[in-house]
Amino acid sequence: MKRTVNTIMILILSIGLFNATSKNIKNDDDKVAIISFETEIIDYGTIEQHSDGTRLFTFANEGDVPLLITKVKTSCGCTVPSYSKAPILPGETGELKIKYDTKRLGAFTKTITVTSNAEGGNKILKIKGNIVASK
Repeated sequence: MKRTVNTIMILILSIGLFNATSKNIKNDDDKVAIISFETEIIDYGTIEQHSDGTRLFTFANEGDVPLLITKVKTSCGCTVPSYSKAPILPGETGELKIKYDTKRLGAFTKTITVTSNAEGGNKILKIKGNIVASK
């Protein structure tokens, strides 16, 4: 009986060790999209009320498979995103256009969450600035 229990324990430990080492080996099935932004924070600085609130986040797909952005969500309705729904091929670049409503006065910090098939899950970007009254 003791011999059977020892054999089962050795078998379980061997299977666990095999699974742990096989996860570290990369093969062709492990190809991924990698999204790399030129900057993850855009600072508008101090701008006048009702000025152009449009800015661009530029990114590249540094992965091995096409990058597909499935959703872009902003932290409030005052920030409107627009982006291409077409896949970004490996080595290609793309743009995420953000339009902030500059009729509001004062300092602001907003987040933009980009959902895609890229390695690492969601990417969080930020815009910030200060809007002063027009002279």
